Amino acid sequence: MHPVEWRGALGTRTWHISETVWYGMTSMTISTLAALTAIFCFSAAMVWAGAMDLRTMTIRNRLVLVLLAAYGLLAPLAGFGLAEMGWSAAIALLVLACAFLFFAMGWIGGGDAKLAAVTALWLGIDHTADYLFYMALFGIVLSLALLGFRSLSLPRRWSDRAWIVRLHHPRTGVPYGAAMAPAALLVLPHTAWMAAL
Repeated sequence: MHPVEWRGALGTRTWHISETVWYGMTSMTISTLAALTAIFCFSAAMVWAGAMDLRTMTIRNRLVLVLLAAYGLLAPLAGFGLAEMGWSAAIALLVLACAFLFFAMGWIGGGDAKLAAVTALWLGIDHTADYLFYMALFGIVLSLALLGFRSLSLPRRWSDRAWIVRLHHPRTGVPYGAAMAPAALLVLPHTAWMAAL
């Protein structure tokens, strides 16, 4: 029992909070902090991945591994059950298999494939379809924007910026990470991470 004192005009009264209530408050705080940490880390990683893919046409394996490790650490602390995590892992593997098929056909890069899979892991089986829909939608918009950009002459004031020159080159691919990031951030508020708050 944890004593709690209250002092007033009529004297001091003492109440006792049971171990169960105290433990429940601690557990709720841990799960909330874990969910908040996860939301911040995932959002920052998505913004970073999108920006770096746009600038370098590369999504580093280190970022994917950090997201994978962060999910393994934070999901149990946020109150995710084994079944929920298992289904998330299953849909992530399915997305990885399909994405590597697209990679083999030359449609996307290897980093895009791995980022899509780990993002599906974070968003869960209930929201992966929405994520893939928005990713395709943003991907189409990005592709059309790049086609328009590449059909124009590059302004001289941008000619000294290597990443813009690379992006303007007609043989450069599409940085799909820049489409994956906003799609993930659009779906995130509807996931179990928000429900854990």
